[in-house]
Amino acid sequence: MTIRLKRVYEPPVPEDGFRVLVDRLWARGVKKAEARIDWWLKEIAPSNELRNWFQHDPDKWEEFQERYFQELEQRPELIAQLSAKAREGTITLVYAARNEQFNNARALKLYLDKKISGMT
Repeated sequence: MTIRLKRVYEPPVPEDGFRVLVDRLWARGVKKAEARIDWWLKEIAPSNELRNWFQHDPDKWEEFQERYFQELEQRPELIAQLSAKAREGTITLVYAARNEQFNNARALKLYLDKKISGMT
């Protein structure tokens, strides 16, 4: 099982496996056909309130993760579906943020890694 991260602006490759867009909004300037998204899971993205508060500020990263993880705890069915897909093979969490280190996809991957490793 592998969970990868990739910006939606990077070209899709076969090694991406199942591609899941984890942003609430579609990325500007990207055609849906070119993005080759298998599942647009908007509901797993941070709330608008949390996203607007965070603004990819590294100083808010720890608190963002805590708040986002609390939101994710309220979506167990989505986490279960995403975890099941990850157990089937490689999935790539696709996101649009410029900041590759401090974004919701990276936080979601950390959350999923903990959840999935706790299940085995």
